[in-house]
Amino acid sequence: MVDLHLTILGCGSAKPTMRHHTSSQIISRLGKHYMIDCGEGTQRQFHKFGFHEGQLENIFISHAHGDHCLGLIGLLSSMSLNSRHQGINIYIPANFEQILKAQIDFFMPHTEYGIYIHPIDCQEPTLIHTDEHFEVTAFPLSHRVPCYGFLFKERQGKRHIKPEAIQTYNIPYPEIEFIQSGHDFTTTDGKVIPNEELTTPPVPTRSYAYLSDTQPMKKYVELLQGVDLLYHDATYCEGDEQLAFLYDHSTASQAAEFAQKCNAGKLILGHFSSRYNNEERLLECAVRHFPHTILANEGLNVKIVDKTEDGTTFIERKE
Repeated sequence: MVDLHLTILGCGSAKPTMRHHTSSQIISRLGKHYMIDCGEGTQRQFHKFGFHEGQLENIFISHAHGDHCLGLIGLLSSMSLNSRHQGINIYIPANFEQILKAQIDFFMPHTEYGIYIHPIDCQEPTLIHTDEHFEVTAFPLSHRVPCYGFLFKERQGKRHIKPEAIQTYNIPYPEIEFIQSGHDFTTTDGKVIPNEELTTPPVPTRSYAYLSDTQPMKKYVELLQGVDLLYHDATYCEGDEQLAFLYDHSTASQAAEFAQKCNAGKLILGHFSSRYNNEERLLECAVRHFPHTILANEGLNVKIVDKTEDGTTFIERKE
């Protein structure tokens, strides 16, 4: 199965601290990178952990608060200084569009690569991006400004043709791709062979959901049902529910309860408040509700190895 990785570049909230950088992360598949959020200092983290600008073609910004987007114009400007010619897609909330365009016009008047801005303005889950690797759906969260979560779902691959079937029915090579797409095969004497006899199911697709800066969103339990890997706002700890409600965030326990309802494969807690010097307290609260929980940290790399009927396999390591 093709490797699918998530790397945390920053998981703190509000401002950079000595413990954490502000929000940013990278999803990688077959050497292609997808960035989610771009807080201050992201480009330093991006290079620190071995990523390359040429493999980054899509950036997704959840909302226009500084800890999620202040690093974006710096990253784009550095790409221009590095003589980038390859275009880049940027998906941002619609209220951020004119501000970003003004920054680009002011700081990058002579850029030689295309910056394609795609404003997000939806009230329901909406497909915003599709390519050979993923379908990406944006869905509105509950925060003080327009804010969106993102669901990355692998594109469904083709079915696998059985080698013995090719021999048994003397299937010509040009017909194989047609059969892998789900069609039956008709022999030279007119007999129809059902596709199920000729193929095995495709590799199960994997999924990743990102929900940062939001109150608990029970309405998305169905949308995210069975998601393999879930990153959720855990700005506050148990006992600070009033603060979470006041500032439109979640506690670690609320994040874990949501993961449990979604039947997620694994939960990553992130977007930590600087008031906590040790996030282990948040983890202890979360695992009471959802044992398959880990803490985000800069350099954490979670690899989704495979997905079977028995569950999803993950490998975690720190860069």
